[in-house]
Amino acid sequence: MNLDLVEIAKDANPPVCKIMDFGKYRYKQQMVKKQSKKKQHTVKLKEVRFRPRIGEHDLEMKINHAIKFLEKGNKLKLTVMFRGRELAHKEIGLDLLNNVIERLTEVGNIDKAPLSEGRFINAFLSPK
Repeated sequence: MNLDLVEIAKDANPPVCKIMDFGKYRYKQQMVKKQSKKKQHTVKLKEVRFRPRIGEHDLEMKINHAIKFLEKGNKLKLTVMFRGRELAHKEIGLDLLNNVIERLTEVGNIDKAPLSEGRFINAFLSPK
């Protein structure tokens, strides 16, 4: 009959067994696992990069992209990049990042405040 004897509860006295098609049982378990993975929503980390001397229109466009990322439920990493002599004036980049965070507080929460790491200043936001 192509059936298998499968032990269900080995600790019981006497042990409990069941006659079933083990290959079919494993297949059904895989399908249940696959269906549960389909319903999961993985949170992705999106990054928006700025430069200290960014133009106003470019800044508006990047902020709009950041709002879309947060509305879709993604986490957001804001980065200000410095090159060359810009490193001497990190306060300009910090002011820029604080301004962007202030604009994004309507759609997101601050996970990690701005922190300087070498040539970058990073901040992390999560959706509300």
